[in-house]
Amino acid sequence: MNEDDAKALATHEQELRRGTVVFASLVACRRPQYGYSLLTTLTEAGIPTEANTLYPLLRRLEKQGLLSSVWNTEQARPRKYYTLTDSGAEVAAALHSHWLELNSSITKLWKDGTP
Repeated sequence: MNEDDAKALATHEQELRRGTVVFASLVACRRPQYGYSLLTTLTEAGIPTEANTLYPLLRRLEKQGLLSSVWNTEQARPRKYYTLTDSGAEVAAALHSHWLELNSSITKLWKDGTP
């Protein structure tokens, strides 16, 4: 792959990853997660994410009503836990359905286009 192709690929991978991180964060927050635990969960699932990407995303999803948060101050270090709201669960389920449809469609296109 030449340098121009590698740059184009990197750009398209980044675009694909943006939407994937939103969806994956909603799915992971079906159980309470604090920021660092969510970073770890996503990385272990094969979706490494930078903290400077995740924390603004969590605030945005909370503002949209898809996540709720609560501070846990019972431990030495206070942590803000995020959990999916009912609306967030509906959105996550809809995104999952769309994801499965898209995956099926892309797989079909890939197979149909194979020489």
